Amino acid sequence: MHLKKVLWATAILGLLICGFIAYQIYSAIFSPNTKFNNEEAFVYISSDASLSDVKNSLEPLVKDLSTFEAVAERKGYVTNIKGGKFAIRKGMNNNEIINSLRSNNIPVKVSFNNQESLPLLAGRIAEQIEADSVSLLKAFNDTAFLKESGFDDDTKLGMYLPNTYELFWNTNAQGFRGRMLKEYNRYWNEDRLQKAKQLNLSPAKVIALAAIVQKETAKADERPRVAGVYLNRIRRGMLLQADPTVIYAIKKETGNFDTIIKRVLYRDLEMDSPYNTYKYKGVPPGPIAMPDISSVEAVLNPEKHDYLYFVVDVSNFGYHMFAKSLAQHNRNKVHYIRWLDSKKVLR
Repeated sequence: MHLKKVLWATAILGLLICGFIAYQIYSAIFSPNTKFNNEEAFVYISSDASLSDVKNSLEPLVKDLSTFEAVAERKGYVTNIKGGKFAIRKGMNNNEIINSLRSNNIPVKVSFNNQESLPLLAGRIAEQIEADSVSLLKAFNDTAFLKESGFDDDTKLGMYLPNTYELFWNTNAQGFRGRMLKEYNRYWNEDRLQKAKQLNLSPAKVIALAAIVQKETAKADERPRVAGVYLNRIRRGMLLQADPTVIYAIKKETGNFDTIIKRVLYRDLEMDSPYNTYKYKGVPPGPIAMPDISSVEAVLNPEKHDYLYFVVDVSNFGYHMFAKSLAQHNRNKVHYIRWLDSKKVLR
C-alpha cells in the first residue's frame, strides 16, 4: 500500500514537472514577447550578422532575449540568418518574430536627385541601403562593367537616372548598380530611341545635352525652350557656348569640384578642354552633372522656335530672355552684365 502511494506521488510529480516544462516551452514559443508601444517596429539586419548582432538589434524591442535565443536555436534560425529590413508587430511571440526575420524582408524606397558626381551619388545611396559608399563607388567605376554596358569614364554618370526606386535594404553595391542599368535600359524604350535618332543624337549625347539644360535653368517649364536653343545651334553648326560646360572644365582641370564659380571670365573661354563648348563644337563627351528626367525629356521633346541665344532675365530671376539674333542677345546681355557688376560678382 505504501509503495502504491509512493508510485502515485512520483507519477503526479512527474506529470507536474512535465506540465511545467511544457508550459515553459509553450510560453517561450507562443507568449507575446514585445515591449514597444507602437503597432509596428523595424529592425535592420546586416548580411553578415551573427546571432549576437540580431539580439542587439532586438534588445530594445523584446522582453526576453533568452527565450528568443532558445526558440531561434530550435527553429534553426541561428545558422540561417538573413540580412534585410524586417517588421516586428506589437504582441508577436518568438515564433512569429523568427518567422518574420526569416522570410519577410521588406523593400525600402531609395531616392536620389541630380547628384553632381559619382562620389556624391555613392554617399547618398549609402545612407539608404546596406552597401557603403566605398563599395558603391568601386562598383560605379568598374572598367569591365562600364565596357560591357556601353559606358566609359566620361559617360558613366549618365547611367543613373534620378528617381525613387524600391529595393531591398540589404542590396549590395553590384546589385544597386545592376538595378540602375536595368532602369536605364527600360527608360530608353523604342519611342525615346526614335526621338533621339531624329535629333541625330545617341542616348548618351541626349543625357549630356540634358545636363547642360539642367545647369542652365532650374525651371522645369523653361527647359524645353532652352533645349530648343541648343538643338537649333547644333543644326546650324554653331558652338553651343554654354557657360556651365566651361565651369565644369575648370573644375575637372583643377580636380576641385567644390569650387563655386559665379561668373565665367573671358580668359576661361580659352581653356583647352573637350568640355569647353566655346572651343569645341557639338555636345561634350559626357554629362557635366546628373540631369533630372525633366531635362532629358526636354531634349527629347524640345520647344520648336527660332531662338539661338538666351541670358538671365534680371527682372524675373530663374528665367531667361531669349533672342533670335546676336544683336538682340547683346542688348539683353547688357542688363545682365550691369546687374553682375552692381553686385560686384567677380568670379
